[in-house]
Amino acid sequence: MHPSPARDGGAARDARPGAGSVVARPRLSGLLRTAARVTVLAAPPGSGKTVLLRSWIGEADLAGSTAWVPVGRDERDPQRFWLSVVGALGGTKPGSALVRPLTAVPDLDGWAVVERLLRDLAPLRDQIWLVIDDAHELDSAQVQRQLELLVMRAPAELRFVFAARHDLRLGLHRLRLEGELAEIRGADLRFSLAEARELLSGAGVLLPEAALGMLHERTEGWAAGLRLAALSLAGHPDPEKFAAEFSGSDRTVAEYLLAEVLDRQDPQVRRLLLRTSILDRVNGDLARLLTGERGGERALQDLERAGAFVVSLNGARSWFRYHQMFADLLRLELRRTAPDEINGLHQAAADWLSGHGYQVEAIRHAQAGGDWETAARLLADSWPALHLGGHGAVVHELLAGFPAGSSLGDAELDTIVAADELARGSLDKAERHLSLAERESALVPAARREHAQLLRGAVGLLLARQRGDLAAAAEQAQRLQALADVPPVQAVGGEDLRALALINLGITELWASRFAEAERHLEDGVTLARQIGRPYLEVIGLAYQATSASLASLPRALDRGRQAAELAERHGWADEPALGITYVILGATLAWQGRLTESESWVHRAERTLRAETEPAAGLGMHYTRGVLELTRGANADALAAFRRAERLTQDLVAPHLLARPARALLLHTLIRLGELDNAERNLAEVSARDRECAEIRIATAALRLARGDAHAAADELAPVLDGSIPVFWRIWMAEAFLLEAFTRDALGDPGEAGNALERALDLAELDGALTVFLLHPAPALLERHARHRTAHASLLTEIRTALAGRTPAPAAGPPELLTEPLSESEIRVLRYLPTNLTAPEIARELSVSINTVRTHMRHVYAKLGTHTRSDAVAHARTLGLLAPSPPRGRPSARRLP
Repeated sequence: MHPSPARDGGAARDARPGAGSVVARPRLSGLLRTAARVTVLAAPPGSGKTVLLRSWIGEADLAGSTAWVPVGRDERDPQRFWLSVVGALGGTKPGSALVRPLTAVPDLDGWAVVERLLRDLAPLRDQIWLVIDDAHELDSAQVQRQLELLVMRAPAELRFVFAARHDLRLGLHRLRLEGELAEIRGADLRFSLAEARELLSGAGVLLPEAALGMLHERTEGWAAGLRLAALSLAGHPDPEKFAAEFSGSDRTVAEYLLAEVLDRQDPQVRRLLLRTSILDRVNGDLARLLTGERGGERALQDLERAGAFVVSLNGARSWFRYHQMFADLLRLELRRTAPDEINGLHQAAADWLSGHGYQVEAIRHAQAGGDWETAARLLADSWPALHLGGHGAVVHELLAGFPAGSSLGDAELDTIVAADELARGSLDKAERHLSLAERESALVPAARREHAQLLRGAVGLLLARQRGDLAAAAEQAQRLQALADVPPVQAVGGEDLRALALINLGITELWASRFAEAERHLEDGVTLARQIGRPYLEVIGLAYQATSASLASLPRALDRGRQAAELAERHGWADEPALGITYVILGATLAWQGRLTESESWVHRAERTLRAETEPAAGLGMHYTRGVLELTRGANADALAAFRRAERLTQDLVAPHLLARPARALLLHTLIRLGELDNAERNLAEVSARDRECAEIRIATAALRLARGDAHAAADELAPVLDGSIPVFWRIWMAEAFLLEAFTRDALGDPGEAGNALERALDLAELDGALTVFLLHPAPALLERHARHRTAHASLLTEIRTALAGRTPAPAAGPPELLTEPLSESEIRVLRYLPTNLTAPEIARELSVSINTVRTHMRHVYAKLGTHTRSDAVAHARTLGLLAPSPPRGRPSARRLP
C-alpha cells in the first residue's frame, strides 16, 4: 500500500499551481515530540491532521522509523488492515529485521496477527512510530479490539499516532491518567490568525487585516475552509466581499465550493473533475476515456500541485485521487447536472478497468452502473484468483453489492454465493446454492457454459471434500481436470483450477485409501502450484503428502510436514485453518515416536487453527492425534474423550474416512487400559461386520481377548493380519500386531515364537522410531528377557525400557512440554489480557462478559497451564508460545488499556 497523501484536506499546503509550501506549525510539532506512547489527533475533516503529521515526520527526520497505514473509507476488511500494518512496520528501518512478511489467505485471524506482531517486535530497541491515518474509518469492532490489544501490550519503543475525525473507541483513558497519552484536538489544529495569513499569502492572496480577521473568525481557523477560501480568492474581483460572505456549515461550504471553486475552473477541467469523480482513483487514460479529451494527466498533475484536493498516489504521479470531501461534492454536482450519464460512465470505467487487470474495481463500477450481468460475469471470472489468493472477504463484499435475489436464475453467481457460504462454514446453505446453480445451468449462455461448469466443479469439490463425500469429490476433481484444457477456461485461470483439482483429488484418494493414486496426484498438484506461483496450494499439497508418507515412513512424513510448516511460516500462514492438517500429521508422527513434548506443540497448534465443524475430515484427524498423545502419556480418560470426539465427527462424513477405523480401534484400546472390558465388548459389538474384519479392529480385538485371558482367541484375531490376508496400511500398526503376537505366544508357552514375533515388532518399529507402540502395551519382563538373548535393537530396547521405567528418553530437542488440555477460544481471549495490569472486572468489561465468567476462565487457564498465579501463568504461556515474549530486561513494559 502506497503512503497516504493528505486525506483530510492538507489545508496548510500552498494553493498556487506549482507551489508546495507548508505552513510551519512549531506549537503542534512540539506536542508531537512529547514522550507519550500514544498520540491522538482527533478533529473534524479538513483540519490538516495528515499534513501536520507529514510535516513533523520530515522535520524530525523520522521517515525511516515511521510506519504509515492509511485506512480506507468504511474499512470493514480486517485482513486488508492487518496486512497494511504488518507491511508498514516491516518497511521501517528498525522493523525490517524483525517483522516477518504476511500474505493474504482465506479467514485470516486478526488476533493471531497481533500475537505474531508482539512476538516479532519483542526485541525492538529503536523507536518506531506507527501512524494510523483516518483511523475513524475502521468500521470493524473486532479490529478495534485487536488494535487495542496491540497498543496495550506493545513494547515501549513502538509509539502509536492515531489521526481521526472523532474520538476512537479504544478506551484510552487509563493512558491519559498515566501520562502516556498526548491529545491534539480540533481546537489545537485551528489556524491562528498569523498561520491563516501565511497560508493565504502562500497562495498569492493578500487580504486587509479586517478582511483576514473576518475570514479567520468565520472559518474558526478550520484548515480546509481557509484553503477553500484561498482557492476561491485567487483572482477574485472582490476578495474583501468574498471574505465577508464566506461562512457556514458543511452545506454552506459545499455551496461555496461548487460556486466559487468548481465553477471557476475552465470548462475542460470542470468536465474532467465531474466525470472522473465516479472513480476512487484516476489516471490519464481513464480521464481521456470518460471525457473524450486529451491532457487529462497533465491537468491532474496541475491540480495536484495546486493542492486542489487532488493527490498523487504513486511516485510517477500518474495515478490520482480526489480528497473524499471534494469527491463527494463533485459526485453530488454530477448527479445534479448529468444524472443520465452516470451509469454510462460507470460502465465505461468497468470495461477499461477489467481490460487492464483491475477486476475488483471493475466489478464495483459495473455494480454502480447497474450492469448486474457484467458485474456477475466479472466476478465469476475473478473468483478463482480471488479464492486462491486469500481474498474471501473481498468476494463477500462484492456479493453484498448485488441486489437481493440477484443470484436467482444466474448459475455462476449462485455458485459463488455457495463458495462464500462454504468459506463461512455454512455447509448446508452452500449445498442449497450449489443445487440451484446446477438447476440453472441450462440458462447459461453457450459461450460461458464451460466456465460455469468449472466453477460448479471447483466449489462442488470443496464442498464434497469438507463433507467427506469422497466419491463426489473424486468425480468433481476429475471433471475439473478435463475442463481445465478448454480454451475459455484456460483464459480465466485454468491452471489455477487444475492445481486445485489435482491436490484435492489427491486428498480425496488419500482419505479413500487409494494411496498410490493419491501420491501421484498430490505430487503433480504441488509441482504445478509451484510453477504457477500458488504457494498456498503448494502448502496444502505438501501437508497431505506428509499424511500419505506417514503410512510407510514416519521420518519421511516428518520431513514433508516440516517443509509445509516452514513454507507456511514464510508466507505468514502459520495460524491459518488450512494449515491445521500439517500440524495434525506432525503431532501424530511425533506422538507415535514417543516425542511427546514436540508432539504437544504441534497438536496444540492444530487445535488452535482447525475448525472441525467446517471440515470434519481434518477435525477427525485432530482428535485422533490428541487421543494418541494422551494415550501415550497415560492420560486414558482424556484419550477416551478425544477418541469419542473423533467418533462423533464420523457421523458428519458422507463416506468412511481413513482414520475412522484406527480411531475406533484406539478407543477400544483405551477402554481396555481403563479396565472397562465390558464396555469395550459393547463397543466392539457395535462395529459393523465389514469394519470388524479390518486390521486395526482385529488388533484391538486381540488386545481385548488377551485382557480376558484368552490367548487362543487373540491368536485367531491376529493370524490373517500377520499372514497378509488382511492389508495393514500403517507400518506402526503392523509393529503392534507382532508385539501382541509376542504376548500371545508367550502366554501359550512358546517363548521361541514369542521372541521371533517381538523381533519382528522391533524391526518395524525401529524403521520409524515408533517407541509408542511399546508404551501402549508395556511388557518390561518380556523385553528384558529378549535383550538377554538377542543383541539386535539394543538402542531401541534401552529407550523403551527407560520410558517404561518412568524416565524420559532422549528425543530431538524441542519446545517444553505443553498443555495437558487445550485452551478454549474464550480462555485464550482471557489469557491475552493477563500480561496487562487489568483486574478481572476490567477484563470482563473489555470482553463484555460477567466477572464470574472471567474468573472461571482464569481458573481453567491456571489449571491447564499447571500454574497457581497470574504471573506464573503469563510466564508459562510465553514459554509455550501462546503469548509473545516479554520485553528485554531493563525496558519498560507496555502500558495497559481498558
